[in-house]
Amino acid sequence: MLSKQKIWILVSSIALLLLVFLAIGREEQVAFSTDVKPILNKHCISCHGGVKKNGGFSLLFEHEAFAVTDSGIPAIIKGKPNQSELIKRVLEHDPELRMPYNRPALSQEEIDVLKKWIKQGAKWGEHWAYVPVQANKIPQTVKGFEKQIESSAVHNIDRFVFQNLKAQRLQPSQEADPMQLLRRLSLDITGLPPSKDLADQWKAGQITYEQMVDHLLASPTYGEKWASWWLDLARYADTKGYERDQSRTIWPYRDWVIKAFNQDMPFDQFTIEQLAGDLLPNPTHDQFIATAFHRNTMNNDEGGTEDEEFRVAAVLDRVNTTYEVWQSTTMACVQCHSHPYDPFVHEDFFRSMAFFNNSRDEDTTDEEPKIRLYEAEDELKLHQIRSWLQENAVPEQAKAYTEFLSFQEPKYHAHLCTDFVNGELIDTKWLGLWPQGSAYLKNVFTGGADRMLLNYWSSHDGTKMTIRKGGPHGEVLSEFTIDRTGAITRSIPFKPIFEKVDLYIHAENPGLAAQQSTAAISWFAFISEIPGDQSEAHQKVKDSFHDLLNKRPLTVPIMIENPSFMQRQTHVFERGNWMLHGEEVQAITPESLNPWKEEWPQNRMGFALWLTDKNNPLTARTAVNRVWDQLFGRGLVSTLEDMGTQSDPPVQKELLDYLAWELMHTHQWSLKALIKEIVLSHTYRQASSISPQQMAKDPENQWLARGPRFRLGAETVRDQALFVAGLLSDKRYGKSVMPPQPDGIWQTVYSGESWTGSEGEDKYRRGIYTFLKRTSPYPSFISFDAGSREVCLSKRIVTNTPLQALVTLNDPVFFEAAAALGKQMLDLDSKEPAKAIEEVYAAVLFQKPSEEKLKALMQLYHAALADFAYEKSAFMAADLPDSQRKKWGAYTVVANALLNLDEFLTKP
Repeated sequence: MLSKQKIWILVSSIALLLLVFLAIGREEQVAFSTDVKPILNKHCISCHGGVKKNGGFSLLFEHEAFAVTDSGIPAIIKGKPNQSELIKRVLEHDPELRMPYNRPALSQEEIDVLKKWIKQGAKWGEHWAYVPVQANKIPQTVKGFEKQIESSAVHNIDRFVFQNLKAQRLQPSQEADPMQLLRRLSLDITGLPPSKDLADQWKAGQITYEQMVDHLLASPTYGEKWASWWLDLARYADTKGYERDQSRTIWPYRDWVIKAFNQDMPFDQFTIEQLAGDLLPNPTHDQFIATAFHRNTMNNDEGGTEDEEFRVAAVLDRVNTTYEVWQSTTMACVQCHSHPYDPFVHEDFFRSMAFFNNSRDEDTTDEEPKIRLYEAEDELKLHQIRSWLQENAVPEQAKAYTEFLSFQEPKYHAHLCTDFVNGELIDTKWLGLWPQGSAYLKNVFTGGADRMLLNYWSSHDGTKMTIRKGGPHGEVLSEFTIDRTGAITRSIPFKPIFEKVDLYIHAENPGLAAQQSTAAISWFAFISEIPGDQSEAHQKVKDSFHDLLNKRPLTVPIMIENPSFMQRQTHVFERGNWMLHGEEVQAITPESLNPWKEEWPQNRMGFALWLTDKNNPLTARTAVNRVWDQLFGRGLVSTLEDMGTQSDPPVQKELLDYLAWELMHTHQWSLKALIKEIVLSHTYRQASSISPQQMAKDPENQWLARGPRFRLGAETVRDQALFVAGLLSDKRYGKSVMPPQPDGIWQTVYSGESWTGSEGEDKYRRGIYTFLKRTSPYPSFISFDAGSREVCLSKRIVTNTPLQALVTLNDPVFFEAAAALGKQMLDLDSKEPAKAIEEVYAAVLFQKPSEEKLKALMQLYHAALADFAYEKSAFMAADLPDSQRKKWGAYTVVANALLNLDEFLTKP
């Protein structure tokens, strides 16, 4: 029998054991994505994942991490850290055996995390950005921030921010000065300072802050400001790029983007129309133009280049751009090998490429397919043809005719010709057959058409062309004569055939010398004669059809899908080389992201639906992050182009997910509603001044203890100067303009194009309408960090260089703006120079100058006035009394200084 003492000892021991077990049970769990994955990425994955799998060990995917390695055993044994080769090797003292090899060892803290993770069962986890967005619980109260949360100005955004500020022992700032807040808001939403009327209403308390937000969001200037951001992502430019960099008519796409923002097109629809607008049921002209998003790729017109090489380059760019714009994912490396850090294998790139590989464009000089935008008179003819076809043709036939008049597709480009005898491809683009010359156009499907449409030009008469089936002795399908002509599209009788064939093309012209091209053929198309009763009305319709074929209307490059008989296969490129084809792949999205739904078509439309599916973990987060960056100068994830495992982690992850959920579910993809929610928050409305404590603890403002303050973008810097000077034109849309720029900048090698300065109000239009030549962008924009848009640009890196001051001091646009602003001061001169300067200063910066600043500006004014007493300038020619001319010159110098102040060039 046990004594009381022994019983007490036994009970105590059991209790102690229970406490130990409970403590173990309560041991803090290691989180794979936040605790373990960063260690593996930093030290291990460059040799054990993606590109390399040294020792047969990879840490990129779960099944690879726990698989048997080259040693015959797994490197990680769940629950047994001391038996796991991973732990043994990081603890090894022999430098030849220790991992990571020939690099700094892991810290003891990092080793402890790995051991603890394995001991707890080595549970794998997804990177936070690859987990679908969930609704986050909104903090209702934050201890120590009760007063701020009770404020009517506090919104849900602030509750998340206050929670993080408390953890960092930081305090939010007070609300910004009302007039500075107004200027900040207007610049952010419209890219322009507020109008005088709006400022007066705000100052007099006649309009609430929310009403002011709504007013600015409803302004057409909103679309112009935010479209500029999107055009960076879309790599929009007015030229084709590469060596020739010739002009491209694509400005209707820019106008479509502006209008889409102003109409607040939901972001999911905005996505679908740009990626697959042509695949919508009965697409409109605008929806076709939206697809020019992916015709902003560069096009190589240089003679001797391989069109297929650069067609492929454009498709690769479309894959990379789509993932960067909508998924904040860097896929370029996956083109050559599996991703070294993120869960994307080499094949994923080409499975995604298969979605984009069947568009009709082929890097031809004319950049077809294009939508043809006819003038009103020709639109009437088109309407008459459609009406005739509705009555006399079956629907499929009617559609073929109207689509050909709209796009001139489908057709076979001459660069597909092969097996030349006495002939060549002129500049690798056009078929040029010499006398007794021949070539083949292979794998042609005419669909039983009884007409061939041929586009060509010729400098010679009397060429006889014969087209045979299969070869030089095959059945004659068409014979016709070509005479001297400019570029023309002809309709030629053709014998109907219903299978795919090789066409043998032969040219004969005894009047030409050897190696003289009989004609330059651009393309072939096949279509049946317009059905009808051979009446006069029928003939008129046929004449109108051929007349429209040879019109030269405004055309815009667009996306159109290949018909079934032109479908391309997609292969893996071995090591990214387009000439080394590996296995064939089908269109499908990466397994590491949201699953593919069977009802989606395996084309660009299906891909767009996959992107905008609310289970996609990245689309909404990416959109929110980009909008936040536009308003705060820094994204919630600072690496806008990358949310992968190597990106900077979000310090406000709960806020990012809250806004992503709101965008999809509450706001139904409305960007205006998202922007409104952000700018209504106290976090946005805070003063931007920085305290010593904030500078020490959070110099980059990632914890958001103060308002945003950063230099304005290139277009806004210029637009603001013209606006305050009263020069800015409110003309919208249309062809790109060429405002003044220094002479000699826009020089080309041999394209023959030149910068022709716009006249009248066109030279004062907003920066978004300025012609952008990729090899020579507008110089003042480049100085202020705008890009050349040869590739997608997720973020303009803000710089601070002396070149920027040279622009704002000396550029013709800024000098003219300073002169106009100086004239405003001159018109106020009866109030004394100090009053005139003070009034214009307040109108430009929405605050009165300090005594020190006003004194400095007056000193500048008097010094300039003295200089103008001795020097002649352009102002001396003004139709004003001599004393007034000198004053205008002096005021212009003061105005020039105002346009160069940090307060003017920086968001308050």
